[in-house]
Amino acid sequence: MEKIQPGADVFFLLMGAILVFAMHGGFAFLEVGTVRRKNQVNALCKILVDFAISTVVYFFIGYAVAYGVTFLMSAKDISGAAEGFDGNGLSLVKFFFLCTFAAAIPAIISGGIAERARFLPQCVATALLVGLCYPLFEGIVWNGNFGLQSGLFNGVFGADFHDFAGSVVVHGFGGWAALAAVMVLGSRKGRYGKDGSSNGIPPSSIPWLALGSWLLCIGWFGFNVMSAQSLEGVSGLVAMNSLLAMAGGILAAVIVGRNDPGFVHNGALAGLVAVCAGSDYMHPIGSFITGAVAGVIFVYFFQLASNKWKIDDVLGVWPLHGLCGVWGGIACGIFGLEALGGMGGVSLLSQIAGSVIGAAAGFVAGYVVFSIVHMLFGFRMSEEDEARGADLAIHNISANPEDDMAGR
Repeated sequence: MEKIQPGADVFFLLMGAILVFAMHGGFAFLEVGTVRRKNQVNALCKILVDFAISTVVYFFIGYAVAYGVTFLMSAKDISGAAEGFDGNGLSLVKFFFLCTFAAAIPAIISGGIAERARFLPQCVATALLVGLCYPLFEGIVWNGNFGLQSGLFNGVFGADFHDFAGSVVVHGFGGWAALAAVMVLGSRKGRYGKDGSSNGIPPSSIPWLALGSWLLCIGWFGFNVMSAQSLEGVSGLVAMNSLLAMAGGILAAVIVGRNDPGFVHNGALAGLVAVCAGSDYMHPIGSFITGAVAGVIFVYFFQLASNKWKIDDVLGVWPLHGLCGVWGGIACGIFGLEALGGMGGVSLLSQIAGSVIGAAAGFVAGYVVFSIVHMLFGFRMSEEDEARGADLAIHNISANPEDDMAGR
């Protein structure tokens, strides 16, 4: 058993990495179904290109920033011969797994800035966020960098800030960075009237939107369960908690959202975002409540931000990832307590502080990066290109090229 353990761990974590990689297809189709038809090709291309850029910058820079590990040595060394590298290439699969998490940052942001962002500036922003900004916070929480876990959270509040699968590290950071990007970019042309009225823009395809949600839900069980990163550490509790939180998010969104299909399918994601942090600590009932509260948060704040605050966040990524991510970090400190059926070993004060710090880090990083990008390149599409649509303006082809030919 000892001989096959490293290989078994490689296979286990590889399956997790593949499931999380598949989630990026979910991000893509969720955006395809939400944006107008003239921006569907752009949605697909953005997610895929962002993933490629994220992989490269995380390989050369980001992973070293977060974990102090570089792969600039021989294949034999990085496969296990060198000190610090696990046998059978397990360290390499860990990189793949964590790279899919890092690439979720631009995928989250993409949904908020859809339909009016220029392609090249967004690519530059992706490189800066995934190469430098995200790994700094990732390393603080998951690698103990800069002594914040031992000094601030554990030393002052009595326990480490716990975020098992990234409610705050990934979703909270990405959601608050997206809010900053939306603020820098501004709203879509015609989204709000001169009198301040809100002009709703309906989704282009509920089936594509639903497919995106389903892909994300399926992949999320790799996102959460495989965060154990070894067969020895895997727990069925994480799977159960993820399932119950997803159900809670769906049911709450059905009720509060009055059967709206967009809210229903995003409610599932809200529950899954929130449960990531404490999925290994909470009781399933606590996870169900966590997911249900997240479903309410998403519906309420999506409507409030869009209609009252005039924040043109196309897919609602700030309430979905930013707010539900912060709630998930805090919920871990509530339902992770032994008194409420949890595993214990958490501090509510640590969870509140860590969640607030993660949100602030994401917002500041996003605002700085997108402000610089806007200043250097111009982040916003021209009015003419925006009216024409990103598909033709950027990629010179629509989602249905055959229909275009038939009209000639």
